[in-house]
Amino acid sequence: MNQDYKVVGREIKRIIADDIVTGKAVFTDDLRVTGMVYGKVLRSPYAHAMVKEIDCGVAAKIPGIECILTWKDVPQSRFTMAGQTYPEPSPYDRLILDRRLRFAGDAVAIVAGRDEAVVDHAMRLIRVKYEVLEPVLDMHDAKDAKILVHPEEDWKSLCDVGADNRRNLCASGIEGHGDLEQAFAGCTHVIERVYHTKANQQAMMETFRAYTHLDVYGRLNVVASTQIPFHTRRILAHALDIPKSRIRVIKPRIGGGFGAKQTVVAEVYPAIVTWKTGKPAKIIYSRYESQIASSPRHEMEVRVKLGCDDNGILKAMDVYTLSNTGAYGEHGPTTVGLSGHKSIPLYHTPEAFRFSYDVVYTNRMSAGAYRGYGATQGIFAVESAVSELAAELGMDPVKFRELNMVKEGDVMPAYYGETADSCALDRCVARVKDMIGWDGKYPRRQVSGSKVRGVGLAMAMQGSSISGVDVAGATIKINDDGFYNLIIGAADMGTGCDTTLAQVAAECLGCELDDIVVFGADTDISPYDSGSYASSTAYLTGTAVVKTCEALKEKILHKAAKYLETGADELEFDGKRVYKLACEADGTRKEITIKDLANRVQCANEDALQVTQSHSSPISPPPFMAGAAEVEVDLETGQVELIKFAAAVDCGTPLNENLARVQTEGGLVQGIGMALYEDVSYSKDGKVHENSFMQYKVPSRLDVGRVQVEFESSFEPTGPFGAKSIGEVVINTPSPAIANAVYNAVGVRIRELPITAEKVFKGMNGLD
Repeated sequence: MNQDYKVVGREIKRIIADDIVTGKAVFTDDLRVTGMVYGKVLRSPYAHAMVKEIDCGVAAKIPGIECILTWKDVPQSRFTMAGQTYPEPSPYDRLILDRRLRFAGDAVAIVAGRDEAVVDHAMRLIRVKYEVLEPVLDMHDAKDAKILVHPEEDWKSLCDVGADNRRNLCASGIEGHGDLEQAFAGCTHVIERVYHTKANQQAMMETFRAYTHLDVYGRLNVVASTQIPFHTRRILAHALDIPKSRIRVIKPRIGGGFGAKQTVVAEVYPAIVTWKTGKPAKIIYSRYESQIASSPRHEMEVRVKLGCDDNGILKAMDVYTLSNTGAYGEHGPTTVGLSGHKSIPLYHTPEAFRFSYDVVYTNRMSAGAYRGYGATQGIFAVESAVSELAAELGMDPVKFRELNMVKEGDVMPAYYGETADSCALDRCVARVKDMIGWDGKYPRRQVSGSKVRGVGLAMAMQGSSISGVDVAGATIKINDDGFYNLIIGAADMGTGCDTTLAQVAAECLGCELDDIVVFGADTDISPYDSGSYASSTAYLTGTAVVKTCEALKEKILHKAAKYLETGADELEFDGKRVYKLACEADGTRKEITIKDLANRVQCANEDALQVTQSHSSPISPPPFMAGAAEVEVDLETGQVELIKFAAAVDCGTPLNENLARVQTEGGLVQGIGMALYEDVSYSKDGKVHENSFMQYKVPSRLDVGRVQVEFESSFEPTGPFGAKSIGEVVINTPSPAIANAVYNAVGVRIRELPITAEKVFKGMNGLD
């Protein structure tokens, strides 16, 4: 940490930490208005079907039922639920309710009534006649299949992403650099492997939820647990076919998102009920609904071909990703890009690379955004393949990475041609190697007659906002007595950005953290912000806060100059007062405290001490990290136990090392869950097996061993006080590092997650 900083970099406790741990924090379900009705969604039991008839007559007569809506009662304007900047790359392929049902769990009808019991009763009385259709369940069968998931004529793609609903393609593309065939021809060692990552659920504690009501002006007010207030407003306007000016979106406290709430999973249902009936409406997803009808990580199959020379220098990389977007295209065209753009650039030595992909529709639950957003899947594949290539050479995989990894100052052709201006990846690898005790433990150690331990390592990178696209905004104003309001459009979903952004503002303005009151987010009040996703908040919104504070300081100096009857260029501001240095001629010193200035502008003033600034970045500086795992494998059963996971992170200069550490630990645990425990599987008729936490195994504290986190700081010149992002990169190393450790322990290479005892046992005994 820069010792010159007074607030930034300090390990400050989250602003509302006490309220959260004592249960005082207010979340969406804690808020309600008089006369609210409770909404639920009747869902399809079939993976692919048409609604032939639906009889709601008996159900509608149940006392307390407010309305039952079917496909006949909703607008017929297609839209996307993906929270992305307009025009969205994700295709417009949804209706609020549709006759064609595309996965087991798709919405058939919306039922709203006075309480949950009444609604449940009514739902049991609705009679639906389905025409059951043959589904496409396997992503390998989807492209150019005779069965179309989206045969409708009004399907449309706003962006050129290679989408074609007549081919079941949500996106398709290819890019490259250099002569790939020539580069492979010059290689003495070439491997080609295929890796498979399943869908994963974000499993946040607070499920999807929202309530809606009409205010006194007849505008639709939406209170939702969302990462994307401004995108939610646009999405609802498209879905309901009403002007955006008629909608207001407010974000209260969020009980976790991890990307799931970058999709408008639930908001549209109470919104249409309120718009139709005028009544306030609320929907709270059960955990069952969150498991079978939400927005999990995209299932991906990644084929990696690598080539190197006898010295271990990578010469060629070829990556192809097949991504399963499920029934709808939310985030399909964008997640897939990260599987190559955030894995290939980890290595600077290849003379040529190719990255190609297909994103296909299937009759499975629609996928969406999840922390890591495609990079997680691609890095598992590439980092596993790199270790396999190192084994082919008989080389230490860490040595192989040291020879080939990207370093500060390198141009990254596979990362949009950006330069790694801040990169401590080499130091991260060295630090992690020391933390895990690599030299003394690699590759394996026998610890008992039936137990062996191995170590594995992996590297990762991410980004800091979407370059040339995302926009962040901040408003700051001074109040009487000299405290400040910081108004943001970004959503704190448990990351602590309300605290870190307040730290940035306090550092800029030279005040105490308690002098900054943070408000966010409300689309009627907050400045426009794309939202809290793509690892954008600290880097992008933080820079917007810096720009806003600098502009406010200029205003403060000019106002003080009028009061002190001097020029603004002769004044200094130290956060407590504005003053003019003593004049040698008369020894006088003019000053006004910020408290007096703030109170004085309350009267006879024409210069509002309030500023709004926006920020967008033409680049997306990657954070980097290295992670290493030590595992213990039971030779008799194949059971894998994680003993320790060590991580070193380069997120630029941490704005708050305490919160950065918590972010890292949380992401690592999610990555460990992906590697060892979490699975989403389907029955032969397309129903999700893991529909509760009894079946979907999220790791507990007892399952993750010892997690150790350190930081190797760099300084990013385009970020606030040298900061880059940290939110997503931290989830990317556990799965390849653990897979590499298992291989080093018992010689079994697991290429499909999760890594289970059954898979390891079969591998050890040649039963694959």
